[in-house]
Order: sequence, then C-alpha cells, then structure tokens
Amino acid sequence: MNMGWTKNGYFNFGGQGPLSQESLQVIVQAYEKIQAQGPYSQSVNQWIEEQIAQTRHAIAQEVGTTSDTITLTENVTVGCNIALWGLNWQNQDHILLTDCEHPGIIATVQELGYRFGVQYSTCPIMDTLNEGNPTAVIQQHLQPHTRLVILSHLLWNTGQVFPLTEITRVCHEQGVKVLVDAAQSVGSLPLDLAATGVDFYAFTGHKWLCGPAGVGGLYISPNNFEQLRPTFIGWRGLNLNSQGKPVSYKQGGQRFEVATSPYPEYMGLSSAIAQHHRWGTATQRYQTICERSAMLWERLSSLPKVHCLRSCPPEAGLVSFQLEGIAHKPFVKELEQEGFLLRTLADPDCIRACVHYFTTLEEIEGLIAVMKQKLF
Repeated sequence: MNMGWTKNGYFNFGGQGPLSQESLQVIVQAYEKIQAQGPYSQSVNQWIEEQIAQTRHAIAQEVGTTSDTITLTENVTVGCNIALWGLNWQNQDHILLTDCEHPGIIATVQELGYRFGVQYSTCPIMDTLNEGNPTAVIQQHLQPHTRLVILSHLLWNTGQVFPLTEITRVCHEQGVKVLVDAAQSVGSLPLDLAATGVDFYAFTGHKWLCGPAGVGGLYISPNNFEQLRPTFIGWRGLNLNSQGKPVSYKQGGQRFEVATSPYPEYMGLSSAIAQHHRWGTATQRYQTICERSAMLWERLSSLPKVHCLRSCPPEAGLVSFQLEGIAHKPFVKELEQEGFLLRTLADPDCIRACVHYFTTLEEIEGLIAVMKQKLF
C-alpha cells in the first residue's frame, strides 16, 4: 500500500495505521460530492445509504461473517460499551477479565459494579506468554456467577494470540458469554468469527486496517441480538411509522447505531480494505506479517541490552522488548527524531514495535542500525 508516512520507518500500526493516499483521496472526494450536491439532499442521502451498506459488507467479509451481524461504531471502546451496557445485569453477577485488558474496558466494568452490584476479577494471563495454557487459566478462574469473560484476541502489550475458539467453547460449556477486545486482531489475523462461536467482538478500522480514525465495528452473534438491549438510541437504529414515530428496532446490528456519522470516513475504510485485498488474502497477509515480525524479533534478540518479551518469534505483528539500564520513553523519543515511530507501554514496562505485511526489510534493518548506534 502507498502509505502517507514518508520517513524512515513506521512501527505504530497497533496505535494507528497511516492512511494511504488513495483512501485519503476517497474521503476528500466524498466530502466534495456531498457539498456539491447539497448535504442532506435526497440524492446524497440515498448515495450515503448505499455507501454505508457497502462498508458494512466489506467489514463483514473481512471478519468472516454476514452484514446483519455488524454494528458500525466509532472505535473498539464504543463497541465494548454497547455489549457491556446492553446485557441485563443482576446484583452479584460476575465478570472475569484478563490482566492485560485496556483501561477503558476496566473502567466500564468498574462502573457496572458501582451501578448494578456486578462483581469482577482478573486472571493472570500475562504469565502464559511463553509457557502455560491461557484456556486453562480462564477456565480455572470462572466462578458460579460468572456471566461474561472479557479478553483480547491479540494482546496489545505482549503480542500474544489467544486460542479464541477453544476459550469460547470452554466458557459456553458453563453458560458464560465472551466479549473480545479486537483492537489488534482485525486487519492482522485471518478471521472467521462465525466459526469461533464468540458472542461479541469489538474492533476498529484505524489500526491494522489503516483506515481513518472514527470508524469501527461490533460483531454480535445472531443468538445474542434479543438478549442485548440498546443503551444509546437514535433514528438510525429505529423503524418509523408514516408519522415518523418509532415502532420497533431495526433488525441485526443496525439497531445499535445511533445517528449522524462522518460518512466519508466509512468510504475511506472501504477503500483501505479493498487495497488490502488487492495485495492478497487475509491468510497471505498474515503469513507475511509473521515473517516480517520474526525478522525484527531475531535482529532485536541478537542485540546486547535488548530483551524481547517473547522467547520465540511472535504470532503476529507486535514485537515488544525491554532495554537493560536504559529508560524506554527517552529512547523512543530519540528514535522518533530519527524518523522511526514506536511506542512505550506501561504494563509490562516495554517498547512495542508493530510490523505490517508491507513493512520492508530496509525499514527493519534501518531501525536496528539506529538502535545499535544509540545502544553502543
């Protein structure tokens, strides 16, 4: 893909992927068309509806499901909130999280506890990075009143990929639903959500899909629609009568959509997905991501003073590492001044580099060369 980033090496796809020039132009042209034909004109509104349907279909194909199971959202956090606030919680219900979840999710669960008396606990998944069985750990920490397990498919801090189908099966055997924070997995892993059995899967388009910020989605398995109630409600999720009064919710994922959105950004995400497909299948792209991340992991592992968190090559594009005796934040700032963008994480205290399928060997070697200069 022809990305907008023009410096030495971009390794921050887990935070935000840069827009390609093609996707950026699609967004600009969409705004220009809307203004030229008149915002909220009949012709524009009809065109927007067609583009929304196209975006929903493109997302559904990317994650291995059908369009009716997709709710269009702004980001992962909004998707998780739809699921968390939509369930009918009772006092003393229990939620199990892993110890690697995003603070936005943790805070939402804490608020559920405050409002509804929901209990929550965490299980030590981080310890299974190099050894151990994450499915067994989750199973061991389920409680009699556990109603929901929240986990990430691909951990944002260590890069570990969880066996989602296996974990979902174990949870369902005990009547427990599964909500997945998929911030790092969509656009990175090949997905068939229907086959996993997962209940809720919240994701974004602005990271590994390299779409615009502000467009994401929530997958809801069909058997969960009637159990999940809308919390924020607006005209996009409603069926109206001839007097414009609400009579019912729309079918499928549309019932959880609220109101006006930046629709040209939807078109930008559709463009980004189409560009990925032109390069190869999701499986082919994933294989290349693993090959490139293994290159970086091997080169980092060969450097003195560098300790990769994983003891073997990564399962995806996230490569997290630590420096001996060197503060991480100033080091990352120095790398940025040289044109290499990475980021630091707090738990565990480390530096994270993200490698995509179009990351070049020259970018990887360039990063290693600069690190050698600064470390020795």
